[in-house]
Amino acid sequence: MLLAITTSGNSNNVLAAAHVAQERGMRVVALTGRGGGRLGELCRADDVHICVPHGTTTRIQETHILAIHCLCDAIDCTLLGDEE
Repeated sequence: MLLAITTSGNSNNVLAAAHVAQERGMRVVALTGRGGGRLGELCRADDVHICVPHGTTTRIQETHILAIHCLCDAIDCTLLGDEE
């Protein structure tokens, strides 16, 4: 699985990584902003696209950080169990 993060959805290096991941049969989890850009268009039905519908880069990145913390927490709980 590839975690692809791009505020605009149009970062060439992230798009290239997503193409390679899909060619290798990997799923893509895309964190984008605004309208999702080309990465949003590239996502397939079995990929996950989380698009922050905002035009300000800082707000998009703050939301991406929150999403990443939630993903890390979910992974920790899955691997190590829920301690609460």
